[in-house]
Amino acid sequence: MRVLVTGGAGFIGSHLCKFFLDKGWDVVCMDDFVTGSRDNVVAFESRHGFTLIEHDVTDYIRLNGPLDWVLHFASPASPLDYLELPIQTLKVGALGTHNALGVAKAKGARFLLASTSEVYGDPLVHPQREDYWGHVNPVGPRGVYDEAKRFGEAITMAYHRTHGIDTRIVRIFNTFGPRMRLKDGRAIPAFIGQAVTGAPLTVFGDGAQTRSFQYITDLVDGLWRLMGAPVNEPVNLGNPKEMTLLELAKRIIRLTDSRSEIVFRPLPVDDPKIRQPDIGRARAVLGWEPRVEIDDGLRFTIDWFREKLRA
Repeated sequence: MRVLVTGGAGFIGSHLCKFFLDKGWDVVCMDDFVTGSRDNVVAFESRHGFTLIEHDVTDYIRLNGPLDWVLHFASPASPLDYLELPIQTLKVGALGTHNALGVAKAKGARFLLASTSEVYGDPLVHPQREDYWGHVNPVGPRGVYDEAKRFGEAITMAYHRTHGIDTRIVRIFNTFGPRMRLKDGRAIPAFIGQAVTGAPLTVFGDGAQTRSFQYITDLVDGLWRLMGAPVNEPVNLGNPKEMTLLELAKRIIRLTDSRSEIVFRPLPVDDPKIRQPDIGRARAVLGWEPRVEIDDGLRFTIDWFREKLRA
């Protein structure tokens, strides 16, 4: 089997590259390194079957040879990234998804789109099921990411219905683990970086807004199961165990044995107040649910960040 992973040098993409290499697949990793890092895949470059292509997927994709799967994970994915790169985020969600689908169509490959829980916006339904259409501000600063992913879902379903491409759509809820960027603007790397260096942990608002966090290995397992399941409609993959961001900050302080204090800053515009997946479809169709306990995943991630900070 041969798979193309766009955004393959990113956090999730690099874990997928390793997963498929370990299964004996040939892997084409495509990334322009705007937010991805060559460090994430340098260990794979000498492995048989691995090809690294530096390319911006918003430009036409040319790829020689057969292809069985296209996994489209290219996109800025943290609030810091898509607020600093709004036009690039929109382009990769629109032009990039179009080009990736075009490769799948030309090669007769199956296609998996990495969508996001952000398509639900600041939800009015809790927890969020796949049949909820969302509550999104299209002209707000976060709208560039929300609407890019919503367009990506729409064009993926259009290619499925019009061209008969066998497609998958995964709506990924907050995921964490090794290879995250320390300063990517997301809560877990921010809190860990602050805690292990003794800096105050920055909590936005009063910290009562909720999130749910899944460890990277659980997500990869869910993606693998989704690839093998006959489901073309979107599927949530996330941890239904919800917690407040203030609780998360306190957990990380405890797990790092840090003396850091917690400081509060104004809540960003359109920041979701609640976020929790309904994973009924994933349980029923994939036989999947997360297995890694949050504290165990945090310990693994803390150890990895400590090693990076010492390097």
